[in-house]
Amino acid sequence: MIKTLKHATLSLAVILACSTAAFADGNAFTPLNFDDASYSGSQTSTTISPVQTTNPQEIAGNDKMQNAILQLDNAQVDVRNELLNYKAKYSDIDAQYKLIKAERKALNQQVKAIEKRIKQIDKAKEKIRKNML
Repeated sequence: MIKTLKHATLSLAVILACSTAAFADGNAFTPLNFDDASYSGSQTSTTISPVQTTNPQEIAGNDKMQNAILQLDNAQVDVRNELLNYKAKYSDIDAQYKLIKAERKALNQQVKAIEKRIKQIDKAKEKIRKNML
C-alpha cells in the first residue's frame, strides 16, 4: 500500500514537472493573418521563413522530458508487476477460501446426518421401552 502510494506520488510529481515545462513554452497559438496575403489571380506571395536552429537548452529540455517519460514508464512497469503479484496472492487465497468453504459445507452436512441418525436411534429406543411395558 505504501509502495503504491510512493509510486503514485512520484508519478504525479513527474507529470506536474513535465506539464509545467510544456505549458511554459511561450509559443502561444496565433491565428492566420489574412490581411498580409494578396488574393489576385496573377500574383502569388511567397515568403521564405528562416531555418530555426535548436538551441542547447531545448535539446536539454527534450532529454529531460524523455528521461521523465522513461521514469514514468519504469514506475508504471513496477506498479503493474506489483498488481500482478497481488492478483496472484488474491487468487491463491480465493481458491483456499472456496476449498475451505466447500469442506465446511460437507462437514456441516455430515454433522446434520449424524445428528439425525442419533435422533432416530433415540426414537427406536423409546419405542422398544414402551413395548416392553
